[in-house]
Amino acid sequence: MTERAGELKASLEFAVRVAREAGDITLKYFKRSPTPELKADNSFVTVADREVEQHLRDRIGNVFPDDAVLGEEDGESSGTSGRRWIVDPIDGTFSFVHGVPMYGVMIGLEIEDEPVLGVLNVPALDELIFAARGLGCFHNGEPTAVSKVNSLDDALLLTSDLNVCDPDREHSCRALLRNVSAVRTWGDCYGYLLVATGRAEIMLDPVMNIWDCAALLPILEEAGGTFTDWEGRRTIDGGSAIATNGLLFNAVMNMVRESEC
Repeated sequence: MTERAGELKASLEFAVRVAREAGDITLKYFKRSPTPELKADNSFVTVADREVEQHLRDRIGNVFPDDAVLGEEDGESSGTSGRRWIVDPIDGTFSFVHGVPMYGVMIGLEIEDEPVLGVLNVPALDELIFAARGLGCFHNGEPTAVSKVNSLDDALLLTSDLNVCDPDREHSCRALLRNVSAVRTWGDCYGYLLVATGRAEIMLDPVMNIWDCAALLPILEEAGGTFTDWEGRRTIDGGSAIATNGLLFNAVMNMVRESEC
């Protein structure tokens, strides 16, 4: 094992541990009605979000003091190592505050601006998926992969909410919805987990932040799929997201591009 691979494996093992710890913190509050607040963007935040992010920042700072950390709630702390952890303490806070178990803790790592590691813990469903560049993707400790569905006619498409078809993408979105086998709103981070584990083929989000994406790109790619923005760019900072099982990527992007012409 090379030095870089060894570093990445150690970082992944650390990230899995702290994601489990953070998930346990969320379970102290889940279905116990933490009072949510509305942020400026009208999204929810709770005491659980803040406690989890502080825990993640403390743990990362103790083990990797030279690394930068970017989190949804408290912004970015600088580093000197060329490594940046990107954390979302609770992705799917809307689900969380309504007692719906499809929320997750997400941890991503960039090295020299390249996303190389992702962990997603969905504690209320006892599902944890993790991956690192060249090390594979694992779901609850077992290797996992995307589905082999190669036709849109047979595909299950997921999205976070019914407003996925915003005015800027109305035609492309409607075209996709008409041409797949089924559509469900099993969304937020859990939808991407379902694609990575072969239980769905496409996941759409028209609006995403970097902390929503950082963990997902390595997970989807190591599972054999794709993670891009709506323009088809491989990025965690494109402001939107399309995940596919890889076999359907060209069909999805062709439909997006043709219907927006």
